[in-house]
Amino acid sequence: MEEENKLIEERREKLKSLRARGVAFPNDFRKKNSSSELHAKYSAKTKEELEPLKAGATVAGRMVLKRVMGKASFATLQDGAGRIQIYVSSELTNYEDFKHWDLGDIVGASGTLFKTKTGELTIHAAGLRLLTKSLRPLPEKFHGMADQEMKYRQRYVDLIVTEKTRDTFQKRIKIIQALRTAMAEDGYLEVETPMMQPIPGGAVARPFKTHHNALDMELYLRIAPELYLKRLVVGGLEKVYEINRNFRNEGISTRHNPEFTMMEWYCAYEDCEYMMAHTEQLVREAARAVAYQGAIDYEKKFARLSIPEAIRGKGIAGDLRDRAFLSGKLKELKIEHKNNQDWGALQLMLFETLAEKELVQPTFLTEFPAEVSPLARRNDKDPGIVDRFELFIDAKEIANGFSELNDPEDQAARFREQVALKESGDAEAMYYDADYIRALEYGLPPTAGGGLGIDRLVMLLTDSPSIRDVILFPHMRPEA
Repeated sequence: MEEENKLIEERREKLKSLRARGVAFPNDFRKKNSSSELHAKYSAKTKEELEPLKAGATVAGRMVLKRVMGKASFATLQDGAGRIQIYVSSELTNYEDFKHWDLGDIVGASGTLFKTKTGELTIHAAGLRLLTKSLRPLPEKFHGMADQEMKYRQRYVDLIVTEKTRDTFQKRIKIIQALRTAMAEDGYLEVETPMMQPIPGGAVARPFKTHHNALDMELYLRIAPELYLKRLVVGGLEKVYEINRNFRNEGISTRHNPEFTMMEWYCAYEDCEYMMAHTEQLVREAARAVAYQGAIDYEKKFARLSIPEAIRGKGIAGDLRDRAFLSGKLKELKIEHKNNQDWGALQLMLFETLAEKELVQPTFLTEFPAEVSPLARRNDKDPGIVDRFELFIDAKEIANGFSELNDPEDQAARFREQVALKESGDAEAMYYDADYIRALEYGLPPTAGGGLGIDRLVMLLTDSPSIRDVILFPHMRPEA
């Protein structure tokens, strides 16, 4: 730390000198070319082919490498697209100044392209300017940040020095673009719904609470956009989606961040089967967008497995709708559960304990109990379960979808069940949303809905071990 403070002080002295000589932070330099553009256009040309072209270039970026060799020097600038080498000769009037510039400084350069003896595309600088003085040194040796916590806290430095981090977030952008393109091609309309809501709904989760001063009312940050999106389907928008930020006041782990991104979408006159097929295609398009080459096979048709099948596959042979039997098994496994949880909740807990971790290749899990699915339509042949799925990949829940419950009386009864759970101490249970029931009473067409976790999908497609690796600014405890 003492060494770093000394370097910072030296750089502050250099900035002080710059201020004394004029404008220390100029804003009249205009970049005309990017490093990737120049490499794409000229890297394939030989030294002899390039020389007669006298191709000019004007670039700007952060100086990340520098070699001073007496009367001539080399520097490497990094911009938002890559890197380009600069040749700096003593003929430049500010060559002596350049020799005192530091790694991390932001520099503008203009000149003519040529190839060095080693074949590297380089700009012979005819002009060179210091645009921004960096007061803090970059991490040593420029091989990225070793301190994982520091990577998350100082993402701006991580992006400068870690190529994998830059690649991860460029892929995240491509994945979201691919999803938007696919939804537009399928005729979906992208919409926006409230992020502050008087009643948090659409998921079983604990919300964040805030207060609106002008209206003098409590509001909640949304835990899901579902109930508002389905209101739009009631209003006649038959195919809608939203890429949305959600907020859940819950634990933090490698798979959970209190602020996260999902895509939710709804299609009138379709069902759970359609939504499974559509989800599979969306995930496949996202994998193709980043040319995924990892261990997961996204091209093969996704498997399907019911919750009872998954449990029986672990050697459980009893009645999976017998609460006493399920409770006994959970006690054997030392899994805590409550007296007010019926067989549906216990069955799901047993699956999560025994079988979830083995769903590595893409698998749709089906036949969810109605008890744990308060917004899904009951199965016509078996009202104890609903027409719902969850998509698991690499033992992570990636997507959730179902045939939507459009019976207002059934939905009202299930809301009341949720309220009873909340009153008995379940902080994640849903509230009763009277306005949503009123919307259903106007008539929601038969509808299929789905939700896709963007952050977890990016984790999979970039081989990132933690959700914090794919969120630019993950939530952290305050620095000590």
